[in-house]
Amino acid sequence: MNRRQLLQTGLAMGALAASPLSAAPKIPKYDVPEKYLPRYVTLRVDLPAYQIHLLPDEFALYWTLPDRKAIRYTCGIGRPGLYEPGEYYVGAKKEFPSWTPTPEMIERDPASYAKYKDGLEGSLSNPLGARALYLFQPGRGDTFLRIHGTDKPNTIGRAVSNGCARLVNDQIADLYERVPLETRVKLYHKMGT
Repeated sequence: MNRRQLLQTGLAMGALAASPLSAAPKIPKYDVPEKYLPRYVTLRVDLPAYQIHLLPDEFALYWTLPDRKAIRYTCGIGRPGLYEPGEYYVGAKKEFPSWTPTPEMIERDPASYAKYKDGLEGSLSNPLGARALYLFQPGRGDTFLRIHGTDKPNTIGRAVSNGCARLVNDQIADLYERVPLETRVKLYHKMGT
């Protein structure tokens, strides 16, 4: 291919490959109680920096920083029986991810989920919201658990999801920018279980 053909091919591919960032939906700031806003905290224990630690009894997700510091986000977690503690890593990250209910979700609640069996395009109001961190485990791969966004602030600080952790969309967008692929994620056991 000569230089002219390469240039034409490149221009054509660029025109087809992506939409401008200005076309992406703007993420609004969500009106949540002050106690649910992200905040810098000092940890009681020394944890390695740049990891995610989720304490379900506190509905708290911590992004750890050096010197026993962290950013604390308030999150929603999985309903009883659906929360899955364990060690994970961020195996994928997606902006405005599409969503398809798992077969288990459809089986548990066909009235709510069967109509979405072919999936939904990404948007602020889709069940994964503006951003999603996909949780993987060695040997298992994608666990279908996510740390994701929501446009429903009333679900934060509650156990309402199908196993995933959720933050309001503007807060997941903030966390998403901080977290690289392969980040270690620890979902702790609920107290007494």
